Amino acid sequence: MSDPVAAVAEASATGETAAIFADIRAVYGVGVVNLIWRHLATLPGALPWAWGAVRPLYVDGRIAREAAAVRAARRLPLVPVLPPEVLAAAGLDATAQARITAVLDAYERTNPMALVALAVLRQALDGGAGQAAPAGPAVPPEAAIPLPPLLRLEAMAPETAALVLRLNGLGAGPEPILASMYRTLAHWPPYLALAWAQLAPLGGLPATIAEVLALAQSRAAGLHPAAAVSLPEAQRPAVRAAIDRFSGDAIARMVVLCGTLRRAMPT
Repeated sequence: MSDPVAAVAEASATGETAAIFADIRAVYGVGVVNLIWRHLATLPGALPWAWGAVRPLYVDGRIAREAAAVRAARRLPLVPVLPPEVLAAAGLDATAQARITAVLDAYERTNPMALVALAVLRQALDGGAGQAAPAGPAVPPEAAIPLPPLLRLEAMAPETAALVLRLNGLGAGPEPILASMYRTLAHWPPYLALAWAQLAPLGGLPATIAEVLALAQSRAAGLHPAAAVSLPEAQRPAVRAAIDRFSGDAIARMVVLCGTLRRAMPT
């Protein structure tokens, strides 16, 4: 099982879904569509509604600015920086180190933005988002970060898959969503082992994750979604449940853990 929730794989997306996925990759400047968007694609009408509502906030830079504020204000656990020679001793040469850093940079970019965007959508579902604010001037997209493909658990060596699942349990609830970041980093199993050694001893993760979620919700309070595609009333409970689950479990958790791992990489 590669995704513990229903999701449309990027390679199998067609029609409007494929077009939205391509637009998400272009707007994010990252070669992957986050799991939340792929999950929303399984709910009738949800993906066009959600992306149409928040896309203008991405394009004019408002979500990026609020996400940057979340990154700046969050309190990350302190772990030792990994010296290059430690990574090299684990079999990770300079090329591997650069690619791992790029993966962490990509998720550091997309996860805080997604957390803010989901808070905006949650407000819209609750009827508290007010009227759509006029779009500001477009901002240039950030430099693209190419990523290796997500690995399916079945495609990993058994011990690597077990390590991915063990990492995914850190700071999570009883049935955690499988974070895409770990599946991407599974291209370098020795790094996953180092990440486990860094993250496993940390205490207080649930409280830190809850703080990040509250911070993102606070930063989203002044943002208003565009009046784009309407969401059928029958789909609102399922979309609300998806937003709550992804925000509280997967995305806020990875905003903390990915940020911790990124700060621990050599400069």
